Amino acid sequence: MPFKKLHSDIQEKLESLDIRTPTPFQSSSIPIIKSGVNVYCTAPKDSGKTTALVLTTLQKLKCEAVGNAPRAVVLVENKERAMELYDIFLAYTKYNSLRVYVGHENLHIDIQKSEIFEGTDILISTPKTMNKLFLLNGVSTAQLKIISIDDAEFLSQHSSYSAIMSISQSIQKCQYVIYSEKSTSMLKRFESYFMERSKIVSF
Repeated sequence: MPFKKLHSDIQEKLESLDIRTPTPFQSSSIPIIKSGVNVYCTAPKDSGKTTALVLTTLQKLKCEAVGNAPRAVVLVENKERAMELYDIFLAYTKYNSLRVYVGHENLHIDIQKSEIFEGTDILISTPKTMNKLFLLNGVSTAQLKIISIDDAEFLSQHSSYSAIMSISQSIQKCQYVIYSEKSTSMLKRFESYFMERSKIVSF
């Protein structure tokens, strides 16, 4: 049971939310993501992808704040989805020290730089904003452990695709997890760049 092998803080939170049994997708994906390899996670809507993303991120960071630089990045299509994920992460981090921050196009980049600099563990952002932060040295990648891409089909947009390619070139070593409803040739193309030796979990 994947939930039994997660951090005790996560298990307590799942119990309080009355989430006791992982979905088939979560049973297959969580152990593989925990192992640290790059993973393509492909499953239909409502199969538990978002919860798996949140749980494995918290597990990777051991449910505690460390240093000032982000150790986990979650890339999303737009501000609306960023705020949705932010609320979900807040529900899981309410009683631990992890700091979650949201970046998006509507917020001035200098404000984001200064607020991130104050210390954050999990950074939720759009690829375009994230890339801009990297180009302006607004985010240190020295401590980065995992980048998750939520509903990655949106990367078919040229600007988002270019941004993720630029981001990956700015990072020395990091685990990537790509979540999508379907496998596409565009997503498979990343195997030649930052998704080397990736595993596939498909439902």
